[in-house]
Amino acid sequence: MLGCFALFLYPKNGAPPKIRNEKDPKGSRKMSTTQQEQTRAAAPQEYLLEMRGITKAFAGVQALKGVDFYVRPGTVHALMGENGAGKSTLMKCLFGIYHKDEGTIKLRGQEVNFQSPHEALLNGISMVHQELEQVPERSVMENVWLGRFPKKFGLIDTAKMVKDTEAVLATLGGEVKIDPRARLSSLTVSKRQMVDIAKAVSYNCDIIALDEPTSSLNEKEVDILMGIIDGLRRQGKGIIYISHKMEEIFRIADDITVMRDGALIKTMRAAETNVDEVIRLMVGRELTDRFPPKQGTIGKEILVVKDLNDLGHHIHDISFDLHEGEVLGIAGLLGAGRTELLETLFGARTRESGTVTLKGKEIRNKSTAEAIKNGFALCTEERRFNGIFPDLGLDFNTAIAGIGNYTNKVGWLSTKKMTEDTQKMIDAMHTKTPSTKTKIRHLSGGNQQKVILGRWLLLNPDIFLLDDPTRGIDVGAKYEIYQLIFNLAKQNKGVIICSSEMPELLGICDRVLVLSSGHLTGEYDLVHDREHATQENIMVDATKFV
Repeated sequence: MLGCFALFLYPKNGAPPKIRNEKDPKGSRKMSTTQQEQTRAAAPQEYLLEMRGITKAFAGVQALKGVDFYVRPGTVHALMGENGAGKSTLMKCLFGIYHKDEGTIKLRGQEVNFQSPHEALLNGISMVHQELEQVPERSVMENVWLGRFPKKFGLIDTAKMVKDTEAVLATLGGEVKIDPRARLSSLTVSKRQMVDIAKAVSYNCDIIALDEPTSSLNEKEVDILMGIIDGLRRQGKGIIYISHKMEEIFRIADDITVMRDGALIKTMRAAETNVDEVIRLMVGRELTDRFPPKQGTIGKEILVVKDLNDLGHHIHDISFDLHEGEVLGIAGLLGAGRTELLETLFGARTRESGTVTLKGKEIRNKSTAEAIKNGFALCTEERRFNGIFPDLGLDFNTAIAGIGNYTNKVGWLSTKKMTEDTQKMIDAMHTKTPSTKTKIRHLSGGNQQKVILGRWLLLNPDIFLLDDPTRGIDVGAKYEIYQLIFNLAKQNKGVIICSSEMPELLGICDRVLVLSSGHLTGEYDLVHDREHATQENIMVDATKFV
């Protein structure tokens, strides 16, 4: 987690404040809160942040091509583009993670050239990352105040840290209940995300960058976040908001910048554009429909689940069926049991009771290995946490689910066959990668998801379990993932998809089941009764008290 703490004081002779730049590499220094406020008030600027002509290349590949980006005080500036467009690289150049090749960066009118994230945070910039950077085995309060623990008589003042943490968490709204002493790993992903947001807010920064901040939040938590952002905007802060969710962008943004292939495409006022134009600018083509047309028909029953309960009591007496060629959606707020349902079906969670019947035969799936053998595939919600091996190549990540198919009689791996099958999947999925040996962590989220889907396609399973498969993926890559899902249905596979995005479920599913507190509370037939299947009706079922 990046953050900021201090600004600078004008010297008595009226000279501008010293901020580290190329000519003055030792100019950065921390000053008191009063001095910071005097400096900010003394030098109002049209832009809090100016990035001009930013260029960056990696091993001959041009990642940024003379990008201009500006943030006005008291505004939310949305930075948009497909995965791989250069958004993250631009932000890393700002925060000192990468060193730009060309261009200038000005903060409050002063040219800066940060050599590290620490320098950036000392000068008034913080960021909430999509992939949480926390210390899960330490407490909430230790994560919030890491590196700046309050002290008394030379020792950490625990009582003050508790009090200060409660005060910071209170800024997130009374609905967010988090114990400062709780171990971070004991919290849900959504609450861990709120802790990161609270930490960023605690620094009282001028510039706050939020990278997909709502990817793990439910609707109530999203409303809380939007309220926090509105409050920061009224204080004159500049917010950089990175998201692929169009509804959020047009709800919160004042300005929108679109990037594509490392280049600036256009910057505009949010009030002067619309969703269709932004999508067209992002993908470089007209995308009149956000969802591809579905072809094929729903066939015979392939899977029957009856009275399913998991050992941890996250799901309760769940019963449903699934047909060949059907895309079945699972809706529900965070904590409703969506992920637990898929993991129980896949053998990643222990089944306490209930039956699962595949093609007329009852199966147990006591382990993930048994589930794979029985024709099940699972794409996990947190792909970077438990879906990929980030520092290994595409070949290993593609072959891992069926690694036994690539060994000879003495147990040696056939890397040649692994490479051939990986290249086959790269071609079939149109995955963008330099080679089969490229570390998967270097790929965009959409291309990582294609590798995971390709991994399972090699095994030709009957049932695909997809947990938020387009989370953190741009609109163009989403379209490709939707097309892959429809291709699976066309091959008579059964597809079950959990999603946090209601428009996505309504756009690609044939039926939608609704969960609330682990109970099945609703079912909607989008093929025969689409009029009844509205976001409002589904939300009513998702919030039922059971």
